[in-house]
Amino acid sequence: MLGSSRSRRHRLTTALAGLGLLVTGAALQVGTGAAPAHAATTYRVLFDDGHAEEAGNADWIISTSKPDPLSEDSSPSSETDWTGALSSWGVALQKTGSYSLKTATSALTYGGSATTDLSNFDALVLPEPNTLFTTAEKTAIMNFVKAGGGLFMISDHTGADRNSDGYDAVEILNDLMTNNSVDSTDPFGFSIDSLDISSGYPAAISDSTDPVLNGSYGTVTKSLIADGTTATLKPADNSNVKGLVYRSGYSGNTGAFFLTSTFGSGRVAFWGDSSPIDDGTGQSGNTLYDGWNDTGATNAALALNATAWLTGASSGSSGGGGGGGGGTCTAAQLLGNPGFESGNTTWTASSGVITNSSSEAARTGSYKAWLDGYGSAHTDTLSQSVTIPSGCSATLSFYLHVDTAETTTSTAYDKLTVTAGSTTLATYSNLNAASGYVLKSFDVSSLAGTTATVKFTGVEGSTLQTSFVLDDTALNVS
Repeated sequence: MLGSSRSRRHRLTTALAGLGLLVTGAALQVGTGAAPAHAATTYRVLFDDGHAEEAGNADWIISTSKPDPLSEDSSPSSETDWTGALSSWGVALQKTGSYSLKTATSALTYGGSATTDLSNFDALVLPEPNTLFTTAEKTAIMNFVKAGGGLFMISDHTGADRNSDGYDAVEILNDLMTNNSVDSTDPFGFSIDSLDISSGYPAAISDSTDPVLNGSYGTVTKSLIADGTTATLKPADNSNVKGLVYRSGYSGNTGAFFLTSTFGSGRVAFWGDSSPIDDGTGQSGNTLYDGWNDTGATNAALALNATAWLTGASSGSSGGGGGGGGGTCTAAQLLGNPGFESGNTTWTASSGVITNSSSEAARTGSYKAWLDGYGSAHTDTLSQSVTIPSGCSATLSFYLHVDTAETTTSTAYDKLTVTAGSTTLATYSNLNAASGYVLKSFDVSSLAGTTATVKFTGVEGSTLQTSFVLDDTALNVS
């Protein structure tokens, strides 16, 4: 994208003017340090209802009040206080006092400003989706998990096309895993089988240390299958995939009815049928079955333990570890002034880097960090030291916009280097120019237990400007 260079004076003056306007707010914020992303005892779960989860006889919602179920009943004591076939699940979590629950009814996003944007949650539940996710939604979901989020995928049997659009949950969830812009090379280490298994009580493996099978909500022994499917594990693609509950006569890599895995800093769970989460009551006109309380299974314990594991509310590392939460780590965002809206505070930056100049737009708010862009030999730096607690998974993310006047398609004349501690995470150049901001995300869990400096260094050549513009940074731990 063709850009125009700017003078040093213009950049510095704009930055100082903005700082003067924000001096009071900056004084209040400098001492706050890294603020937690949410209270230590609150775990945020988003239930999807934007993909025909109520089509046909399905009623896969925690409440008819959306996005906030508390608007139906702010203090539910029984599952019928909320209306929906998943209300038992929702009310059980609500009654612990440790969860904040919402329902998404529109397109799923990550890194946006919507109340139900995935960046506001610790886990996403996909309860038998019946319409394909868009390309943008798949990118959002995968980046959410990669950055530390939990993903709960619940399927049904092949052919369960409740809205008659040509796609069932098996196809839709397989498409999410194999046809996305983030990682389509079997990222979770399993595929969902095209099966319709009429009935059964799949049994849990013996593993007393697994937090999903043996969590605070009880011990899992069996689940229920009533027209459902299974999954095939591919540990060669992801060594953290782990079958927990198996169809009778199956074990190892085939016939997994419930499994867990990881991706990036996040955690994943899969269940092969929606019947186990159905509590038998919901909106009138639907034919429902109380699988949640089926006496031959322990479905409630499985659903609730898995939710706790996915959100980081429980310890342990089922599926090989490295998931989106767990242990004694308190989920938090550690960078101070992450969106630069407090002006030139917290960060150590070259003159004029943190600016509200209108010549380059911020992604959100008014301020951003603008490195280089002078069209002459120049170096800009931006850095912040941060202490990452021991035992935490950590992910550094930021949005980057590269604007250049260079016309070459082969030579990197101007470069931005990103480092964390002594590790170089990435190098970008004029060859990465694009029309908008692009999310970048890196696993920096290896720095847990240390104080590391996150640093951006922009080096510009002698002619033709390249601007490296950063916004909405984050260093999330869980």
